[in-house]
Amino acid sequence: YNGGKTTSQTRQAKNDVYAARAQLLSQEQTVFYNVVQAYVSVVTDQKLLDLQDNNQQVMKRQLHDTQTQFNLGEITMTSVAQAQASLAQAEQQVKVAQGNLEIARENFRQLVGDYPAARLTPPQPLVLPVASKAQAGSVATANNPDVIAAEFTDASAKDAVDVAFSALMPQLSLQASAYDESGSSGQNIFTRGASVTGQLTVPLYQGGQEYSAIRSARAKQQEAFAAVLAAQRKACADATQAWEGMTSSRSAVLATNAEIKANAIALDGTEREELVGTRTTLDVLNAQQALLTAQIQQVQNISQMVNYSYDVASAIGRLTARDLNLPVHEYDDEKYYDAVKFAGFGTGGGADQDAGITPDGAMVATPASASGQAVP
Repeated sequence: YNGGKTTSQTRQAKNDVYAARAQLLSQEQTVFYNVVQAYVSVVTDQKLLDLQDNNQQVMKRQLHDTQTQFNLGEITMTSVAQAQASLAQAEQQVKVAQGNLEIARENFRQLVGDYPAARLTPPQPLVLPVASKAQAGSVATANNPDVIAAEFTDASAKDAVDVAFSALMPQLSLQASAYDESGSSGQNIFTRGASVTGQLTVPLYQGGQEYSAIRSARAKQQEAFAAVLAAQRKACADATQAWEGMTSSRSAVLATNAEIKANAIALDGTEREELVGTRTTLDVLNAQQALLTAQIQQVQNISQMVNYSYDVASAIGRLTARDLNLPVHEYDDEKYYDAVKFAGFGTGGGADQDAGITPDGAMVATPASASGQAVP
């Protein structure tokens, strides 16, 4: 008996394992979230490039029509210059959009390992298991991986206090031995015996070192508890802020839809009025720019709505391969733990195999899709 030190150290080690598991889930969520953002960025920048390309073609036709009218003497050179300036601006915006798309593609490649396809399927907002901002905050406070990791770290720190306290407890050790001896050859002499030795050590004063260790452990536990509160508040804030962002983005999508329809009608009317001379070329260019601005804003609104939905999922701890029902093998940390928790020797290769990882770090096997073929 060593004052409960071994028991406390065992609990501490288990809590460290549980904290590490939660940290692994947090890292998994971070990877998925970064990939989602990269995917959404590629789709968004591709749509913005399409809009700018289309606007460039519209500006070319507008300049052609304006020059034709100028040649016929219907308008002045001012209108031609305005159309030329709009085309130059459109060409510049195409170059900017092309650069943004290439940056997004490179970021996608950095995270995924390969370039995205030429045309990706537009992402949709994630269907969430929470129905309100309050529920999102409550679930995040209890289920966020960073919160769970902080709670187990706090439990481990409490165990460390118990370990430090064990230095003040009595120490008891027992030693038993038995022997069986026979005499030299020719002598019929046998000796048998056994002994049990016990030693009780009661600490009296050790220079204050043990009390210093206890104070230090308590201070670290208080720090760990404060980290739990900070993690809970951050998780709740992240969830509720993301929920508000998702809600406002959804409202913005609906409002911008109406704006796009109105701008399209206004542009058509302005073009018709220009033909009869009641509107100028500048009026048409302004109407076209208003429609383009609304279309660009709509693309950005949709991308924000998608990203915010994944923000909520990450905050409430629901952005893992299991929660997303991805057709991939998962790393089984429980199998690894069961394989090594009583291991007195070994490098862990067999435990890695049990958990689903090959020696080079790859997954043991690739799951089959519904069609029976491997999923890349």
